[in-house]
Amino acid sequence: MSFNPPSAGALTPIDAHSVDAAITSRMSARAFLPTPVPRETIEHLLQLASRAPSGTNTQPWKVYVLQGAGRDSLVDKCCAAHDALRADPSLAAEYREEYDYYPEKWVSPYIDRRRENGWGLYGLLGITKGDKDKMHAQHQRNFKFFDAPVGLMFTLDRIMGRGSLVDYGMFMQNLMVGARGHGLHTCPQAAWNGFAKIILPHIGAGENEMLVCGMSLGYADPSDPVNGFITPREPVESFTKWLE
Repeated sequence: MSFNPPSAGALTPIDAHSVDAAITSRMSARAFLPTPVPRETIEHLLQLASRAPSGTNTQPWKVYVLQGAGRDSLVDKCCAAHDALRADPSLAAEYREEYDYYPEKWVSPYIDRRRENGWGLYGLLGITKGDKDKMHAQHQRNFKFFDAPVGLMFTLDRIMGRGSLVDYGMFMQNLMVGARGHGLHTCPQAAWNGFAKIILPHIGAGENEMLVCGMSLGYADPSDPVNGFITPREPVESFTKWLE
């Protein structure tokens, strides 16, 4: 699959509708078909993603692609750890994220949006408050890549600063939007971060690398109602201040 880097033509206007459609149709799919994704397609998407800007062009991303037995083995390991953690909560000390993805203390409006998201998803799946078995099973879907045939793990050299996480976000967004152009869906997942001590050795990451997050990639299952869950967005006026 060919890939043309930017040239003078990069200044030429392109089809705005297609770009808008790729962005607005991106969602976090939580059920995938077993249909394989060709390696050349994955390579093409990663090449597209690499056009993301980064401070002084450091390009800090490192990507590990998991398919087949390598994917399945990691799923087994992390699901077992997830079950063990439920049986013995004291194990939580062993499974800590290396950086704070979420705030230490939740406040409004962020806690309100978090609750709306969680209960909206659980409501769609018929999971009621207090149903710990179903909650655990649904959370564990993360560690099965929601049945996607492709799992991605993203790492960052620990020597890099926090700004590299901004660069990483743009890289991942390029990947997710690019996937839409090929009929694919994704689900970025911070849920994996707590199991970095299992994941990093499994993927062969160096001692200097930290786990940023994981991602599921594949063809979304259109028949699964969970993929009908679309999170709302705040209107522009709620987060924008115009200075004239």
